[in-house]
Amino acid sequence: MIRNVVMAKLVADHDVDEVASIQDGLRNLDLPGTLRYTVGSDAGLREGNWDFVIVADFADVDAYRAYDADAAHNELRARLAPMVEQIARAQFELPA
Repeated sequence: MIRNVVMAKLVADHDVDEVASIQDGLRNLDLPGTLRYTVGSDAGLREGNWDFVIVADFADVDAYRAYDADAAHNELRARLAPMVEQIARAQFELPA
């Protein structure tokens, strides 16, 4: 199983409604091999946290690669990009 973690710091004047719309779109992606998909905004419990997070589990590397190349996913990614100040990503294998 592959876990994908994405964290983004958004520009100060980002469009909150657009971010919510993008998050809804990401939640509604229904791609084969996606086992769990969570997306949300920081709860504001600590200063300096990142603003936007995705944690997603995929059955295998091929399922992750299909998600990464998916047209709908990339359209949502393109909508978010102008609001991103900084982004961090990691994919790692979860033990069975």
